[in-house]
Amino acid sequence: MAYGETIAFSKEDKVGIITLNRPDIFNIVSDKFLYELDEIQNDIEKDESIGAVLIQAKGDHFSAGIDFNTLQNFPAKEAVKKLTWLQRIYGRWQEWPFVVIVAIQGMCYGSACELALGCDIRIAAEDARIWMPEVRFNISPDMGGTAKLTKLVGTGQAKRMLLLCEEIDAQEALRIGFVEKVVPKDKLYETAFKLARRTTGLPPAAINFAKKGINMAAESSVYAAQMFEQAQSCYGLNSKDKQEGINSFFEKRKPVYTGE
Repeated sequence: MAYGETIAFSKEDKVGIITLNRPDIFNIVSDKFLYELDEIQNDIEKDESIGAVLIQAKGDHFSAGIDFNTLQNFPAKEAVKKLTWLQRIYGRWQEWPFVVIVAIQGMCYGSACELALGCDIRIAAEDARIWMPEVRFNISPDMGGTAKLTKLVGTGQAKRMLLLCEEIDAQEALRIGFVEKVVPKDKLYETAFKLARRTTGLPPAAINFAKKGINMAAESSVYAAQMFEQAQSCYGLNSKDKQEGINSFFEKRKPVYTGE
């Protein structure tokens, strides 16, 4: 299955750009959407030139969430197998050694929220609306929603959003920590792309280790996280990129990192 019907993919500089491509149907998350996203992720993992990924959407809305036809026809007998695959699609961003940024405008509902929760940094337009209404349909988020939302915004806010099915706006999302930045809608793509491109100019090993270290700290003890810091530091302190960073600072020039 080739992608491009529901999701497009392109590259600019070292940034891979994933674009939700069906604004006419509010970029709903259908089976085809998920299979295309999986294929794009496979291609990104094979492309060593990519140093960051930006996820955006065409139209006035990021995504209205799951296609009810997909939900209605979900194979209950194969739930465990399929859900494992679905959870990995939205969790796969965290396996990558570079930054994944998502730009959200308008509606970001249900499954689309879970997609955003799997990314590293969330940038919202001022008109963004975040809603996770799964409970009203007698289900609970199952693509990382309960786990990732709770870690991101805390137990109380996660319960407010999920158990009350309460929609929040961009400023509320910023206040509770669902998004990291809110910008005017006409500056959304520009801001998100600049942030993504900025990370591609930093030492790739340091980005990789810092991302892993943050994830480790969020999911383990302080002691375990500090042991990881010690291990990665042994690599960084002996790297060519560390010396290049220091030399370029004193020489007042742009550093040239090689990943060594």
